[in-house]
Amino acid sequence: MPGPLSGIKILDFSALLPGPFATMILADLGADILKVEGPSRHDLMRFLPPFENGTSAGHMAINRNKKSIALDMKNPEAPMVVRRLIQSYDIVIEQFRPGVMKRLGLDYETLKQENDKLIYCSLTGYGQTGPYCDRAGHDINYLAIAGLHSISGRQETGPLPYGVQIADVGSGSYNSVVSILAAVIHRNQTGEGQYIDISMTDGAFAWLAMAACGYLIGDKEPGYQSGYLTGGSFYDCYVTSDGKYLSVGSIEPQFLSALCKGVGKEDLLEKQGKIMEAGESWSAFKEELTEIIKTKTLAEWTEIFKDIDACVEPVLPVSETVEHPQIKARNMVVDVKKPDGTMQRQINSPFKFSKTMPEMSHTGPALGEHTDSEMKSIGFSPEEIQALKDKGVFG
Repeated sequence: MPGPLSGIKILDFSALLPGPFATMILADLGADILKVEGPSRHDLMRFLPPFENGTSAGHMAINRNKKSIALDMKNPEAPMVVRRLIQSYDIVIEQFRPGVMKRLGLDYETLKQENDKLIYCSLTGYGQTGPYCDRAGHDINYLAIAGLHSISGRQETGPLPYGVQIADVGSGSYNSVVSILAAVIHRNQTGEGQYIDISMTDGAFAWLAMAACGYLIGDKEPGYQSGYLTGGSFYDCYVTSDGKYLSVGSIEPQFLSALCKGVGKEDLLEKQGKIMEAGESWSAFKEELTEIIKTKTLAEWTEIFKDIDACVEPVLPVSETVEHPQIKARNMVVDVKKPDGTMQRQINSPFKFSKTMPEMSHTGPALGEHTDSEMKSIGFSPEEIQALKDKGVFG
């Protein structure tokens, strides 16, 4: 059965992670994604490790289910090709700095003259306006400006780099997907297209919805280990006797009681109750819990808590995560076909539908793999295609 987004067609001018991750989500759900890359300045993701048989595994994963054409955007004939494509691919996502697409003659105001129902999403670090709109940046910079790094870390060491790209994917990719689909619904209702301005910094800042409440209503500045869920209580990860880590999130009374019972210290709960009545913090409780958890290995604690409903789980390396029974039961690792017919293991789509499950038809395409077929599909004759090749439009 076709995916839930079957019929949605998107021209993807993005590269690296944020935009391609967004269009991967949409492609997994059935959207038709055509990746547009320059023949010489193409997606840097193609050259980033790890590699499998000389091809970037990351690129093959992030660009699965997509097609690719090579198009030299600086060639004077390129805008004409894009204008033809816009007649059928009526959604655009681009990730250049503000003004680049306008200089190329491929901005929203220009392209909507070809299709007034065009939906056009610009995804950048700081957005299209403001003093930082032209400034270079990466995930770590957006999180720093947005305030996330000021509350995520230890008092002794300060902020640490996150293990995943929160601003890139969490706010950039997913906000692009939500916005594009919202614009599609609006277009279905009104017949109107529109322009979308997504800032990764805006999105990251919005994640402070709870963390910044105290400051916004009372000037109470949040900091490292100051919040209940940021290290200011016992909600944390604890080192075990074998140098591994156990996560403890037992904040509700019933889970806290189960935690104390699991570690064999039921008196801890009563002791902490008296401390809290006196207006003291969780520091003494946390110190004692830290020493208790150091007495056993991670495997021992995992066995103890496997049947105790206490919000206590082991911190797993990726090698164990992919083999975890919950991950397997949810089919979160999938085999995707490569061009040579062999399969590559990839992370599956997290979306589950009762009728239109996401499908992975193939890994990321070769650069320009679908140029000829796409040109034919929008009405170019073989002679016209060859003429464009002779002019260097496709590189």
